[in-house]
Amino acid sequence: MGEQRPRASGASSSTDSYSIPSGSPSPSPSPAPRHHVTLLEPSHQNKKKSKKVFRVFRSVFRSFPIITPAACKIPVLPGGSLPDPHRSGSSGSRVTGTLFGYRKGRVSLSIQESPRCLPSLVVELAMQTMVLQKELSGGMVRIALETEKRGDKEKTKIMDEPLWTMFCNGKKTGYGVKRDATEEDLNVMELLRPVSMGAGVLPGNSEVEGPDSEMAYMRAYFERVVGSKDSETFYMLSPEGNNGPELSIFFVRV
Repeated sequence: MGEQRPRASGASSSTDSYSIPSGSPSPSPSPAPRHHVTLLEPSHQNKKKSKKVFRVFRSVFRSFPIITPAACKIPVLPGGSLPDPHRSGSSGSRVTGTLFGYRKGRVSLSIQESPRCLPSLVVELAMQTMVLQKELSGGMVRIALETEKRGDKEKTKIMDEPLWTMFCNGKKTGYGVKRDATEEDLNVMELLRPVSMGAGVLPGNSEVEGPDSEMAYMRAYFERVVGSKDSETFYMLSPEGNNGPELSIFFVRV
């Protein structure tokens, strides 16, 4: 599970800390070329709902502002405690999680069965990348993504929900939106295919952000714990002896 570097100009990774770097290398790297996607389908790929539905949700809720803080109820965990992120044993399945985004843009979460697979979940979070960097520097981050229980949702898997209300460390930040992986998402995952754990920056390649901007990323293994049909949690796993930040992401129906 050691560090590997993606084969891209300007890309970097480090397992010394999971904090998304805030510094900028000099000189600014040139735009990364589009890569042929060689990622594999997950072994248990769920059927996707209509792409049109997700595009509608995305177009509507991406325009929502990041709103002022409000209280959040962190979901109750089985046994009443968090798992030890340094333990070797695991009661859940292990997946690869990547947080990535342009520094002044919103950060996205990608969940993969392994770095070699296509994303099984991509959620655009209601938080700027630079704000997440600041939260991670505090050492502990709890992200809760909540959706309401309704009768017509009984047959909908929680990870198939298109929209969540997002809280970070108990403060309401806005709405998280599930979306299909874009060409740029897949390009990032392809560049990071050799990377199992680490953090760094990738050269910008966004029509909006411009070629001189940079995309920060943080990748780690996560333990996926299914509490019930209405709750799933992802706990970031840190190497033994690593004093990096603790990160937990909760998906709950309330």
